[in-house]
Amino acid sequence: MPALTAKRLEILKELVPQATRVVMMLNQTNPNTKVELDAARTAAKALGIELISLEISEPATLEAAFARVVQHRAGAFTLLTDPMLYSQRTRIVKLVAEHPLPAMYPQPEFAEAGGLISYGQNSRETFRRSAIYVDRILKGMKPGDLPVEQPSKFEMVVNMKTAKALGVTIPQSVLVRADMVIE
Repeated sequence: MPALTAKRLEILKELVPQATRVVMMLNQTNPNTKVELDAARTAAKALGIELISLEISEPATLEAAFARVVQHRAGAFTLLTDPMLYSQRTRIVKLVAEHPLPAMYPQPEFAEAGGLISYGQNSRETFRRSAIYVDRILKGMKPGDLPVEQPSKFEMVVNMKTAKALGVTIPQSVLVRADMVIE
């Protein structure tokens, strides 16, 4: 969802207005990356942000990738939506904490794992909806007869413990939009 990628950058800029350079981690093997990255570049340009792509293709390269984050002297960090990155969320959040950067994530589970803030679809709800589709297929429905569904509810989760550790003040304008605030 390219529009969500742009929205995450807007929220990140609202949190860290002085950040003019943002590192964006992405999985270069994901076919959706190009569309999301194009949306991110357009949004970054409009926000006055220099967007630096940090491309990885497998979990084994995470630590080496984060070594490059320091070289870029970024003011903030984000990543694109990707199943492999999602599966590594605990490691990613830990690595971001070692290079204390304000970070925006695409799913609530990142903020629940200690990330600063997330905005995106609730993965648990997506998995639940997927199970309903699998059930219908197993009961004989043809996959082509099932309607395509898009997420309709997006959640913002703010982790105040992480904000305090980073010395980031969460603006009231962000807090009032949060669906969950982790104390």
